[in-house]
Amino acid sequence: MSAADQRAAARLAAVQALYQMEVADKGLNDILAEFESHWIGREVEGEQYKPAELGLFRDILSGVLADQRAIDRALDETLSEGWPLKRIEALMRAILRAGLYELKSRPDIPARVAIKEYVDIAAAFYANEEAGMINAVLDTLARKARPKEFA
Repeated sequence: MSAADQRAAARLAAVQALYQMEVADKGLNDILAEFESHWIGREVEGEQYKPAELGLFRDILSGVLADQRAIDRALDETLSEGWPLKRIEALMRAILRAGLYELKSRPDIPARVAIKEYVDIAAAFYANEEAGMINAVLDTLARKARPKEFA
């Protein structure tokens, strides 16, 4: 499995973990232990979960949690008026939070790559309209966070 595939698997696992943390009210240590020992790279209920780059998986989770207030504030400011982050479905919030974390804190990952990866995750769960919204929000935030990449 290529490094790019392992990074993509790490992003998907991070989004799923963030979602589970929110809906099941689980803490970071519990989620890390659960995903690393029971999900990532394992077969669960007939589904094979791909091996993931654990460093990126952990970084996204811990980074989102450490900076969640600022991340949520930036997302709220970018979303359309009348649709605050709290009105958006939990999985979509997880995608946006993870994506914005990478855009703000991982300059080693090109902004366009991060955006595409999170749009692909959204497309796996939602219709084109929702994936397009993820794209628009992350693109807007990427242009603010990394203007040189879009000059």
